[in-house]
Parts: sequence; structure tokens; C-alpha cells
Amino acid sequence: MKKYTYKEKKDTRSGFGDALTILGNQNENIVALTADVTGSVKMGDFAKQHPQRFFNTGIQEANMIGMAAGFTLEGKIPFASTFAEFISGRVYDQIRQSVAYSEKNVKICASHSGLTVGEDGATHQALEDLGMMKMLPGMVVINPCDYNQTKAATLAIAQYDGPVYLRFGRPKVPNFTPENQTFEIGKAVVLNEGTDVSIFATGHLVWAAVEAAQKLENEGISVDLINIHTIKPLDKTAVLKSAQKTGAVVTCEEHNRLGGMGESIAGLLANQHPVPQEFVAVNDLFGESGTGNELMHKYGLDAEGIYNAVQRVLKQK
Repeated sequence: MKKYTYKEKKDTRSGFGDALTILGNQNENIVALTADVTGSVKMGDFAKQHPQRFFNTGIQEANMIGMAAGFTLEGKIPFASTFAEFISGRVYDQIRQSVAYSEKNVKICASHSGLTVGEDGATHQALEDLGMMKMLPGMVVINPCDYNQTKAATLAIAQYDGPVYLRFGRPKVPNFTPENQTFEIGKAVVLNEGTDVSIFATGHLVWAAVEAAQKLENEGISVDLINIHTIKPLDKTAVLKSAQKTGAVVTCEEHNRLGGMGESIAGLLANQHPVPQEFVAVNDLFGESGTGNELMHKYGLDAEGIYNAVQRVLKQK
């Protein structure tokens, strides 16, 4: 297996913020909106450099989405950002009606997603957002894995004409993907080719999957490891090719098992190539308060959890 290493850990929200600043300097039609969390979503530099194109709505997430939809009518490209729980659950009606149904070019940028919000607890830990967003017709749903990929994804979605849900997080995680990568919406990234088991991972679980795959390869288990950074549209070709080759699948995500990436892959395989599948995900539960690492381990969303899931699925082949 290719040896993956990293020089530093960086938070994915900073990848978003740094890319947004670049976009602001490149395109005067880029506007940024947030709901009283400028620093948390790393919009500070954009706000300083482009104060006339930055809007802090206060704690009015629904109004923020309405404003963003309105900006598109004047040819602007709005990036609206706050915590994932607030920008999905609290504002779902506005996103459904004013953005998705109306086919508006709004970029919904969700920070502090999943269990790694940590001590903020269950009320702030969005574990349902990917499912909610992927069910909206026309909505692209993206969940990059590290700083570099989040930065590349942010730059890419500015060129895409249509609504996008971009998910990122608070903790510093290994930054291991190429610095100047080209991000292709809907195109999975093969990290390792193998023949015994397919591991499909997204977001923060990608590095955990790398760690698990390295251990499995050392034990003689050949791993096909794929980074599914785009939940919708799903790269069906990549998924089917891998599943047909290995005959066993493990899906890994920092999200509820119900409605997440794993269910999208399961639905595809059920229709076109049924194989055994194990899910590394939160099993129909809310989160709780604790450090991000503690919670990820408790809920089985780490390298150990992925390794154990592979052992289970291999027994089903």
C-alpha cells in the first residue's frame, strides 16, 4: 500500500476560509454571509478585505439563506456559512423552497459538523445533515477530508452553477492530500487499489480509513480504499468497479447510518451488484458531550472501528 504521511494537522474550516478569501480577490461577484460566527467559520479575512461584500446577519439563519437566494438574482455567488446543525436543521424550509426548489446558485457551507464538535454536545452535533441535503433535488453534497481538499472543493464549487452543500469541521486533522489538487465534483479519489475489501470513506473518516488500511495490508489483507468526497452525485462507476472487484464493502462516515453515504452506496449495490456491507457510522443515536476523539472512539468512528468492520464483512464473503 502507498505510504500516506502528513507534515501537519489543520482544520478543514480553515481550508474553506482561505479559499473564500482567494475567491473574493478573484471575483467581485462573490459575497459571504454568516450568522454571528465569523471567526468560527474562518470568514474574518474575507470580511476585512471585502467589507462591502460581507454580511453578518446575526443569529438569523433563515434570513441569511433568504438573503443568499436574493443575491443570486443579481448575479452574485453567495457563500452562506454557520454551524452544520443550524444551517441544515434550523433552516431546512428556506433551503428547500428558496434554494433547491428555486434552483438558486447558493453555496451552503456547514462548519462544526458531526461528533468532532465535541464538548458542545448533542444539540450542536449535526449527524443528519448529509441525508437531509442529499434528498433535495438538484443539491450537490460535498464532504472533503482535510484542509487541502476543502480548499480545493471551495474553489471548485464557485465555478459550479447550482446549489451546493459543503460540509467541513472544527478539529485539526491530518492534512495529507496534494496541496494543488484539482477537485472534481462527483469524482471519487482512489487512495489504494486492492482485491479483498472495499473501504469507502468520507470527511474526517478518510484518514482513519488510511490508518486501518495500512494495518490490514500489513496483515495481508488487500484493501481498495476510496475517498468519497462527493456524496451527491455519487461516483457510481467507482463504487461498482470496486465492489465487483472485492466482493465486500465497508462504508465510513461521521454521520447517522440512516440516510448517509453508506445508505447511498447500499442502495446502488442492492440494485446493481449486491455484496456484504458493514457500516461505520452512528447507529440511530444523538451525540453527547466529550472531546472529539473520545466520542469518535466511543461510537466506533476511528481506525479501530473500521478495522473491526472489515473483519466482520470478510466473514460474510
